[in-house]
Amino acid sequence: MSFELKVQKYINEQQLVKKGDRLLIACSGGIDSMGLVHFFKKFQHNLEIELFVAHVDHMLRGETSAEDRLFVEQFCHQHNIPIFSTAIPIPQLLQEEGGNSQTICRRERYAFFEEMMKTHQINKLVTAHHADDQLESILMALTKSGNISSMKGIYSKRDFSFGTIIRPFLAVTKEEIREYLEGNGGSYREDASNEKDDYTRNRFRHHIVPLLKKENVHVSSHAVHFAETLQQDDELLNRLALERFPHIVNQKDNQIYTLSVPLLQKEPVALQRRIILILLNYIYNNSNFTQGLTMASSILNLCKSTDGSAKVDLPEQIIANRKYDEVVFEKLSEKINVNDNIQQVVMNQWIQLQNGIRLYIGEASKVVHTPENNSTTYYFSSELISTPLYIRTRKSGDRILLKGMEQQKRLSRLFIDEKIPLEDREQWPVLVDANDEVLAVIGVRVSKKLSTRKQIVDDFILIVERK
Repeated sequence: MSFELKVQKYINEQQLVKKGDRLLIACSGGIDSMGLVHFFKKFQHNLEIELFVAHVDHMLRGETSAEDRLFVEQFCHQHNIPIFSTAIPIPQLLQEEGGNSQTICRRERYAFFEEMMKTHQINKLVTAHHADDQLESILMALTKSGNISSMKGIYSKRDFSFGTIIRPFLAVTKEEIREYLEGNGGSYREDASNEKDDYTRNRFRHHIVPLLKKENVHVSSHAVHFAETLQQDDELLNRLALERFPHIVNQKDNQIYTLSVPLLQKEPVALQRRIILILLNYIYNNSNFTQGLTMASSILNLCKSTDGSAKVDLPEQIIANRKYDEVVFEKLSEKINVNDNIQQVVMNQWIQLQNGIRLYIGEASKVVHTPENNSTTYYFSSELISTPLYIRTRKSGDRILLKGMEQQKRLSRLFIDEKIPLEDREQWPVLVDANDEVLAVIGVRVSKKLSTRKQIVDDFILIVERK
């Protein structure tokens, strides 16, 4: 198949260009981008499109890069192609900001492209990425991390600004582009920096890819097919994960998400990982976080843990707390605990405690409150306790005498048996009498001195109400 037919076939298969499109070709003046300009210039009328070219001089190579800009401008003028070009002082930006030169170049270059597209109502940006670039990208990703997200490589099209970026040359290799351009009498500019091994991609391009091509000359085409298949499979799995997400994760408010461990573990591992990544996107407001997969793995391990309570610290003070059958994600904040100091109970009045618990202790004859469905009422005799009563947090050695037991039970053991999350135990409200005897672990268990059934001698009442 000829070069032109191969590119046309790829454009049709990927639905990259349609009638009436306005294309902005990013052109550096090198072989790849000049090949792209020549191709679309030839087929402009057949495709019924409008053509524009954009060039950015990064000012990193002095007169040479200025000459590259002039070369592209002259070519476009000779062939009546509208050209937008600019020079951006990258050396100055590097001096002011520091950082990676390639990253800053890309940022500034694409910002210019976006500006031109908005100004001139251009809907598609065209770049000259080819099959060898795809192979290099996959190999670099495999060397760096090997995760699915980066292994998907370069997409044939993706959203950009209010339009789309398309890459119609992904079906052909650099050598095919060279033969096509030279065969049509085209000229180009060589960038000497491409010959250096300073950049990772150049090292792969100069040393790894040639070795692979000796084994199989079609390896770049295989990389393109591999990336397309992986992209398609990943898209389907992500769609399935989005469908399952609301069944497994709930949002309590803007700050708290809860994940059901049993429901998550019923899903295939591929969906589990994606569901957690979707959750992380919600938590971090869709921002790009470089440790997403590492964080997802940590959360998956947390869900697999046999410990009833455990936690994982995430970036930006987010905590993932495992509380038996669920993992709670919330932002770490300084919790105000009303029970840090001992608090005397005021009889016949409601007391608001943490975690949405309200408490009422008073004379049974004075109660006018009608208990709600989410409340529990206990009765006791004032003869059996010493007043006043207090609420405090637990202390080492605390014990409680439960109904049906002859020996007191340690509160530390009680918290474990009742599956109270580890991080909540030190702040849990405990009701004690004047002799510091534990009468109740509020909302959990009460002493045998209290009962849900009122006896003749019972003259006091305890009501525990939850939101």
